[in-house]
Amino acid sequence: MPVSGSIASENDMPETTLFRGTAFGLSPDGLASVSGSLGVHAQEMWTVLSVETSGCGFLPDRRPQILYERHIFHRLTAGRFDDGDISDPRPGGYGSRGAQQYDRLARAMAKDRSSALQSASWGIGQIMGENYALAGFQGVEAMVAAMSQSEDAQLTATGLFLNGTGLRHFLQTHDWTSFARGYNGANYIINRYDVRLSGEFQKFSTGVLPDLVARSAQLYLTYLGFHPGPVDGIGGEETLAAFNEFADQKGIPKTQIIDAEAVSLLTAALPGVS
Repeated sequence: MPVSGSIASENDMPETTLFRGTAFGLSPDGLASVSGSLGVHAQEMWTVLSVETSGCGFLPDRRPQILYERHIFHRLTAGRFDDGDISDPRPGGYGSRGAQQYDRLARAMAKDRSSALQSASWGIGQIMGENYALAGFQGVEAMVAAMSQSEDAQLTATGLFLNGTGLRHFLQTHDWTSFARGYNGANYIINRYDVRLSGEFQKFSTGVLPDLVARSAQLYLTYLGFHPGPVDGIGGEETLAAFNEFADQKGIPKTQIIDAEAVSLLTAALPGVS
């Protein structure tokens, strides 16, 4: 089950650290557990994750990936705060991905904290906060706390949501049109979600799947301010060079391979991780 708990009030900590937890990367056990619960293989899981978040659940500053939805906030607050920006009956107005989404979320939280948290999609699977119960949580605060801790927790919530909504069947049968309609809503056609899902599945079915050891190293190097390239689980020269730059700074031996020991060294170097 996802981690339970609550997130600190925005009055308790600086905005830059709000929502920042341990932000651990996806583990082999985490991926296998959720895939097994859904009756699918890793290829199907990576298909969904690559379309939703390019396969990464965290920003470089260790906050979960989010997308703030102004029309959800409008609905949850009965339009009391409509301004065409953080609240509007029409979808859209997203702006850029990344940290800007937290700026929009913060403005909405100042109006109605719970509704704002429910109006964002969270983590590697982009589960809407308002779906916290389907994702296995008693409240949205507990959901967000789990989303801040690890991609394993994010993926567990995604799996519970897919099971709870019955969308697992479309994932099992590779019915990408029905899956996209249920997962992304009526606008899936505009954004070609079904076409993108089909394309990603073909890629993962015929190619190499992400290596989770290399991927964790890339994620943690990114957190630490190094530049390993995309967090894609393909450990190439750029990732190795970034790790060896880290090794130089720490005064530890360089390596010719990114392995579990390298990931352990990076994990230990993360601020706030014991």
